[in-house]
Amino acid sequence: MAWMDDYKAKLCTAGEAVSCIKSDDWVWISGNAAAPFPLMEALAARASELHNVHLSHVLLMGEDPLSKPGMEKAFHHNSLFVGPADRVSVNDGRSAYVPIHLHMIPKAIRTGACRVDVAMIQCSPPDDHGFMSLGLEIMAQKAAAEMAKTLIVQVNDQMPRVLGDSFIHVSRASRIVETSLPLLELTGKAASDVEKKIGATIAEMIPDGATLQMGIGGIPDAVLALLEGKRDLGIHTEMISDGLMRAMEQGIITGTRKTLHPGKVVSTFILGTRNLYDFVHDNPLFELHPVDHTNDPFIIAQNDNMIAINSALEVDLTGQVCSDSIGPYIYSGFGGQLDFIRGAAASKGGKPIIALPATAKKGTMSRIVPKLKEGSGVVTTRADVHYVVTEFGVANLWGKNLQERARSLIGIAHPDFKDMLEQEARERHLI
Repeated sequence: MAWMDDYKAKLCTAGEAVSCIKSDDWVWISGNAAAPFPLMEALAARASELHNVHLSHVLLMGEDPLSKPGMEKAFHHNSLFVGPADRVSVNDGRSAYVPIHLHMIPKAIRTGACRVDVAMIQCSPPDDHGFMSLGLEIMAQKAAAEMAKTLIVQVNDQMPRVLGDSFIHVSRASRIVETSLPLLELTGKAASDVEKKIGATIAEMIPDGATLQMGIGGIPDAVLALLEGKRDLGIHTEMISDGLMRAMEQGIITGTRKTLHPGKVVSTFILGTRNLYDFVHDNPLFELHPVDHTNDPFIIAQNDNMIAINSALEVDLTGQVCSDSIGPYIYSGFGGQLDFIRGAAASKGGKPIIALPATAKKGTMSRIVPKLKEGSGVVTTRADVHYVVTEFGVANLWGKNLQERARSLIGIAHPDFKDMLEQEARERHLI
């Protein structure tokens, strides 16, 4: 196997691997459960000798050594989806947030809008033909790996080999670092009573044979737990979590009636527990694809009866959805919400759903609001919103005027806030 000699020749330590990174370079870092922490730590150790290194990535979980206070002269994050690792540094100005639809990120890389001089990614060990699986996160890693002048690969024998359009050949790598480290895991909390009510309402909206998109959290898990009796459901989604694994084991999800990729669970990244990672390893039921395939609204729409379930921080009385910020405080990112809202809206029989509890802060604040907080960003426009679901019911806003929308949204708000919402709506001539 000629590739094996190439592989061995490229082996080095993490410190040796990142020694090629220079000041002013643009470095792509894989994220989620595929974040290459040994490479990140080795790069952080070079902080005193570097300046203005730009770090681009999507969601970073865990503790990021590159965004700690004092690192900003050496490293500047360019976050395409803000998470717990870089949320503080983004909001205090040491890092930057890039609003972008997930399906557009590979294009941004290939066109140079998101420059990549060096890519640091994590993969599974190579197979007999020298191909390494990108494992738990495809997203934009393949585009970054293909466009980077230098590709540093952290090979982890605990990374599952996940199938699909998800492989990089050893010959593409510039430097290889072998590791054997547990992968980051995310354990979901049990769904609350409110989330169970919302989940039950959404489950009633899902017909047999539908294809689902949903993320992680109490509401998606509640939906998946309440699908008993449904038949031949499919999955075309952005992410896969443990709740999906349990629904598959119960025979609820088969994918046999999907109109695109029948019989396959299609996603672009996986985040959950080790049990899930073992479940997807070399499992032909799963296909991971780059995000410009999974999240392209035109591709999503090819799934008939596409049900897209997304969350929000707040929704105003006209239907504008904020899901990336709390006022001006950046909390997350655009992600794939609008990708799937628009894809499901164009699907034959599709249903785009925004789901959220009616209140926040232990019932002291309404999440159905007269207007969004000052500084809040609109992720999903009021023209794109169809269904909004809370524990108090469903508001179908599509094709409705502003007055009809306000009445429908007040109807699914918490009773404690309806008087306030009605008064505000009257002042704005919405009712």
